[in-house]
Amino acid sequence: MDSTPEGNVPFDTITAGGALLARLKAVGVDYIFANSGTDFPPIIEGLAEAAAKEIDLPQAVVVPHETAAMAMAHGYYLASGRSQAVIAHTNVGLANCAIGAINAAVERVPVLLFSGRTPTLEQGRFGARTVPIGWGQEMRDQTALVREASKWDYELRFPEQTQEIVDRAFAIANSTPRGPVYVSLPREVLCEAAPRAGLDQPPIMKPATVYPSVALVEEAARVLAEAKHPVIFAQHGAGSAEAFRALGEMADEWGIPVCQYWAVQLALPTDHPMAADMNPAPLLEKADAILVLDSLAPWSPNVHTPLDRATVIQMGPDPLSSRIPVRNFRSSISIACELSEGILALKRALERFKAEQEEKRLSRREAVAHANRETRQRVLADAEAGCHGTMTKEWASLCLSRALEGRGATVLSELGCPLAPMSLDHHRAWYQEPHAGGLGWSFPAALGMQLADRNRLIVATMGDGSYMFSNPVVCHQVAEALNLPIVVLITNNAEWGAVRQSVLGLYPQGYAARANAMPLTQLAPVPDFTRVAEASRAWARRVENGADLPQALTEAIRHAEEKRGLALLDVKVRS
Repeated sequence: MDSTPEGNVPFDTITAGGALLARLKAVGVDYIFANSGTDFPPIIEGLAEAAAKEIDLPQAVVVPHETAAMAMAHGYYLASGRSQAVIAHTNVGLANCAIGAINAAVERVPVLLFSGRTPTLEQGRFGARTVPIGWGQEMRDQTALVREASKWDYELRFPEQTQEIVDRAFAIANSTPRGPVYVSLPREVLCEAAPRAGLDQPPIMKPATVYPSVALVEEAARVLAEAKHPVIFAQHGAGSAEAFRALGEMADEWGIPVCQYWAVQLALPTDHPMAADMNPAPLLEKADAILVLDSLAPWSPNVHTPLDRATVIQMGPDPLSSRIPVRNFRSSISIACELSEGILALKRALERFKAEQEEKRLSRREAVAHANRETRQRVLADAEAGCHGTMTKEWASLCLSRALEGRGATVLSELGCPLAPMSLDHHRAWYQEPHAGGLGWSFPAALGMQLADRNRLIVATMGDGSYMFSNPVVCHQVAEALNLPIVVLITNNAEWGAVRQSVLGLYPQGYAARANAMPLTQLAPVPDFTRVAEASRAWARRVENGADLPQALTEAIRHAEEKRGLALLDVKVRS
């Protein structure tokens, strides 16, 4: 048997921890975002062993808190379309991963999540318990921490399983509909030797992709073509650059307004003639055909009601949102597919109806474009007015949009800059916080996106509460360690603004609304966020006057692009 020069490590085997890492590289994982613990010795030894044996591995990145690690994997996928891995420390690290797993599950982001499992044995096997936390971290059902947020889960039982389990995890995570998967890793198993042969071979299974039914697409096309007042609702973008263009062309050719209600990704340029107001009510009042594109909640049933005679078409990877217990939106035609494929197929199917519906299409297009143009002008005028005194979030959003013009940048917003006043024109221009509501996402997700696309300008906007939730010291440390030059813009109103708005929505004349300070919403005194950033050598400024924001944005972007460092703006906005 071949051996190393030291003569004590066989070259035809590798620690199961090293085999796991090598197989992740083989299936296409670029990075492992990890926060290590006492279960990690076989992982760390595997990294060193694989390097000594010249085995190709993903790059291991230390992220000193698991919520940031999960969000970085989430952001990396959004920018690259490639699944990444997160490895956490036993049950305590996995508990910190839970928020990120919930976010990824709701947004169908295929993260490969692993965590150690405290050793099962107290003695008699290499890797058995050695310190008191080996007993303290034991759980009857560790996987329960993330099971509801996982498409599939497993516990590694034997070292020779490693290759097949990684292949299966990757294939299931990336099958339609995508989502996170979880594998627990007992320390004793990772410490054992696994076969080295075949670790660099292609995966034994491929993800399953669902394509749209031709018959259902034809039926949907007929319904839309014959409708007098069709409307499209989109929340999760269009799926690809090609489908983004196709949706814009289809909406324009047919004069169909597109409502991006609580959009998580952009499906249509914000200044497109068919880009409608984000309030569904006026559209639903007369819509006789409704196309819902991958939308968790295209409108609020408590407020908005479609006509009884309207035909509702739901299209997307999981058009009925099967993992959500209560979601009772009507679906007259349900088309399961990758969204980009569905949009392209629908556009092709509509072609044969164009000539016979030409007069209706053109007259409707003119009317819709006129209404949308007037709405857009009001939105921009309102944003301009927000410059005076303590500025509004809308003014901050408008200033950011102007500063980014022509740069092909990506904006992430977590209760930060709103979408409506911005002029954005490409399919990777906008990402809003996940509908799961797990806060602390925007900052680390932007770091993951920058890691995946080093040449793109990434701007993470967030409220002051979301910034604190993001473990900012951790995020700034990672940004400095990996040289990730993002721009961070905090819209700081010293409160939980979303909570206050929710209270006002239910109790507009209630006691809380009339209180000088609404209970459980205040964040004052607010820390000096610029000093948090400066602790990691970042460029940071506080902006209190709306007139000063454009210049501050120019300087922040210049620092990110030219000095290749993180820039933070703490922007005071109205409550």
